[in-house]
Amino acid sequence: MPEYLHPGVYIEEIERGPRPIEGVPTSTAAILGEAERGSVTPLMVTSYKEYQRWFGDVFDPKKFLPYAVNGFFENGGKRAYICQIVGQKAKPASADFGSFLVRAAGPGIWGNRVKVKISESTTKDKNGKAVGFRLQLAYWSGIVGDFDPFTDRTTLPRPSLIEDFDDLDTNESSPDFFGKRVPFIDQAKGEKNEGPESSALGILVRKADAPANSSPTTSNDPKPLEGGLDDDQDVGVDDFQGKIDLEAGRVIPQGLTALELDPYRDVALVYAPGADKDTARAIVTHCENMRFRFAVIDCEKGKNNLNDLDPRNTQKGITDSSYAAFYYPWILTPDPRTGARKLIPPGGQVLGVYARSDTERGVFKAPANEIVRGAINVEFDINDGMQDNLNPKGVNVIRSFPSRGIRVWGARTITSDALWKYVSVRRLFIFLERSIYEGTQWVVFEPNDDRLWARVTDTIRLFLRTQWRLGALFGRTEQEAFFITCDRTTMTQDDILNGRLICEIGISPVRPAEFVIFRIFQNTAEAQR
Repeated sequence: MPEYLHPGVYIEEIERGPRPIEGVPTSTAAILGEAERGSVTPLMVTSYKEYQRWFGDVFDPKKFLPYAVNGFFENGGKRAYICQIVGQKAKPASADFGSFLVRAAGPGIWGNRVKVKISESTTKDKNGKAVGFRLQLAYWSGIVGDFDPFTDRTTLPRPSLIEDFDDLDTNESSPDFFGKRVPFIDQAKGEKNEGPESSALGILVRKADAPANSSPTTSNDPKPLEGGLDDDQDVGVDDFQGKIDLEAGRVIPQGLTALELDPYRDVALVYAPGADKDTARAIVTHCENMRFRFAVIDCEKGKNNLNDLDPRNTQKGITDSSYAAFYYPWILTPDPRTGARKLIPPGGQVLGVYARSDTERGVFKAPANEIVRGAINVEFDINDGMQDNLNPKGVNVIRSFPSRGIRVWGARTITSDALWKYVSVRRLFIFLERSIYEGTQWVVFEPNDDRLWARVTDTIRLFLRTQWRLGALFGRTEQEAFFITCDRTTMTQDDILNGRLICEIGISPVRPAEFVIFRIFQNTAEAQR
C-alpha cells in the first residue's frame, strides 16, 4: 500500500488487465561439428562470411560443418550458434610472453600455425613513450611462412587471417584495458572473459604469479604458438555432450553441455551434420530434456536398402521421439570454394528450409514442399512406391521432381504417437508453450486469487487469439480453436494453500494436408440418388 504522509495530490501508476506475450524465436539453430579452427564456446553467426571469419573455411571430405552452415544460410537461415567439437585429449597451443601467455582460441593442432607479436603501441605520450602494447596475430591455413607477416606484406605464403589490437592498456579503468578488448583470463583471480567476440585466434592469459599491473614482454619478432594437439581418436558422442580439459584444473563445457547454459536459451533447432547414431540419439535426448528444442537428423550415407531405414527402431535407427525429424537421402551441392560437386548430408539445407518457412509463413506451416536451394541432385532418386514404404516410418524424403526442382517431401517426426506425427504440430506446441512460459513469469509470487486468475486467462487468450488469426489454430471461432480455464475447477483448496496456480489450456492445431484427394466422377443426365 502507498503511504500518504503529507497533504497534496498524488499520482499513482497501477497495472490492470492482461500483459502481452511476445512470441519466442523458432528458427535459431545450433549446428555442432568439427571446424578448421576456433573456440569451443558456442558463437552466434548471421552469415556464412561470418562463419569463415571465426572458424575458417577449409573443407574436409569427412567433416561437413562448413557445408551445413553454408546450406543453412543459403536456404533462408538467419541465426546459428556454431558449436565446434574437439576430442577430449586435444590441447591448445601457447607461447610465453613474460607475465603473460598467449593461448590459441581453441584446442587443436591448428594453433601451431599461429604467430603472435607483442610490441609497443603505436600511440606515444608527449614524452615519446608508448602508452600501452600492441597484440598482433596471424594464422596460416596451410604452410606457415618463415617471416614477419606484420611488416612483410609481399612474401608468400600469406596468412589466411591477421588480427591487430593496438594501444592495449594495463589500467583496468581505461577503455582500452586489454581485458575489455581481447579474450582474457586472469589465473590469479580466477576471472575470465574468454568469449571469442573480438579475437578468432588467441586468448591473453595473465599468469597466476604475475603482478596485477604487469605488462607482457614486448619484442619486434613474432613468436609461433606451440604445443597444440588434436585427439588421436575421432570425435564421438562423449565429445559432443562432454567437456574439454584445456589445462590442469580448468574444464569448460562444449557441444550439448554448453548449449544447456542460459546464454543459449534462444536455440530452437539442433543439428550435427553426418552424426552417427549414438550422437544423433544424444541430440534427440537433449531436445527432449530441454523441452523447447527440435532435432534434425541425417540418414547414413549410401543407404539404398529401404528396409534398413527405420529411424524409430532403436536397433537399426535412432529412437521413437516427437522431438526430431529424419531426412533421406544425401544431396549433391557445389563446393562453396571450388564449385566441384560434393555429396553432403541434407540437414543443413533442411534447417534453412525450417527458418525460411517460419519467416515467410509461421511455425505452424509444415517445412515441406519447399525448394532445397543449392541442391543440384540427390544421392538416390525416390519414386512414389518407395516413399509408400518410407513415409509411415517417419522418413522425410528429399525428392527431385521434373520441372519442379528438388524439394523436401515429408513433414513427419520419428514418433509412433499419431498425435505428434507432424513436425509442424510439435514445433507449434514448442513455440506456444515456451512463449507462454516466458510471457507469464510475472505471475510468480503474485496474490493467488480470482483477480490474478482473470489476468492470466486474459493474457493467454490475447496471445492465442493472435495465433488463431494468423492461421496457426484450427477452428472457425475462438471457441473451436482453443479454450482456457483458470479457476476453482482447476485448483483445489489444497492447491491454493500450497501456492499452486493451475491453468488448463486446450489447443486445436492445424495439421498439414499431407494427402490431397480429388474425387472426380462423370456427371450424366441420369437422376442422382
